Amino acid sequence: MAIASLAAAESTSETVAATCDVSLARVYVLRATYLLLVVGLGTSIAPQLIDHAPSARGVISSLLTAVGLLALIGLKHPLQMLPLLMFELAWKAIWLFAFGIPQWSGGSMPATFAEDFRNIVFGVILMPIVIPWRYVYRRYVRQPAERWR
Repeated sequence: MAIASLAAAESTSETVAATCDVSLARVYVLRATYLLLVVGLGTSIAPQLIDHAPSARGVISSLLTAVGLLALIGLKHPLQMLPLLMFELAWKAIWLFAFGIPQWSGGSMPATFAEDFRNIVFGVILMPIVIPWRYVYRRYVRQPAERWR
């Protein structure tokens, strides 16, 4: 019992120490980023959820709605929800390099290309700026993994 509480206290103190390394200003920038996701996705995707054709696939709008809903949690727990921002950066960078740039350079752009490109490039530029990379390194790279068994 004492060992378990000691381990929990040590884990909590490490988390608090890592959190204190991120400035309060950066935490508010993260909250603003989550709010941007909530408002942006809410205004652009919510209408598609409410009014869509019965035969609509809805895969993209469902995924983006989930991101927006999870961003609500990021307003309260900005550091704990960093994987959401890393996911945003990852999928947008993949789209940009695998689809966006080849379509643009080849001149074979779909009708929605300009809007998609603008939104995605904005995310690829914004996310690396707002993500506290030292914290990410300490928390997700250097910190020991959870036990497997």
